[in-house]
Amino acid sequence: MDGDNAFRAEQAIPLVEAISRGADVAIGSRVLGKTAPAALTFPQRAGNRLASLLIRHLWGTNVTDLGPLRAISRQAYDRLDMQDKRFGWTVEMQVKAVQQGMRVEEYPVDTYRRIGRSKISGTIKGTIGASVGILSTIAKLWWQQDQRQWHTRRRNVRNAPVTVTGEHRP
Repeated sequence: MDGDNAFRAEQAIPLVEAISRGADVAIGSRVLGKTAPAALTFPQRAGNRLASLLIRHLWGTNVTDLGPLRAISRQAYDRLDMQDKRFGWTVEMQVKAVQQGMRVEEYPVDTYRRIGRSKISGTIKGTIGASVGILSTIAKLWWQQDQRQWHTRRRNVRNAPVTVTGEHRP
């Protein structure tokens, strides 16, 4: 959680409780919560909507938000093998959890106007960097998954038993 006053720490409690009840990942959703006027910029709202839509469409899961607050069990974190160290880490965590069949839960969190100016959403360079990072991570994870599935299908076809039904004559 950022220290910019946009979120309230007490709203992280249900996320931590979800982990203690067996969830692998718990996400705080701004979409499910209340948003103060001018708390989110247009690029933040549009980008979050687009990223969530892509995840829902490509992985068939009901994601509403990339989530500013999150909790994850240590075992789940270790299994995810997180790689992104910049803007794509949020979407990487959510998609990899879905890919691995982990239990992911969303909880409403409210959003307030932040104190100060964001280095990301408050600048054109930051907004573009975050957008490219998030969308390229979605594309990379989808591509890697699609390639693994293609190789698995190909291997299964190649190794499938062949049944001969009839006589072959040249």
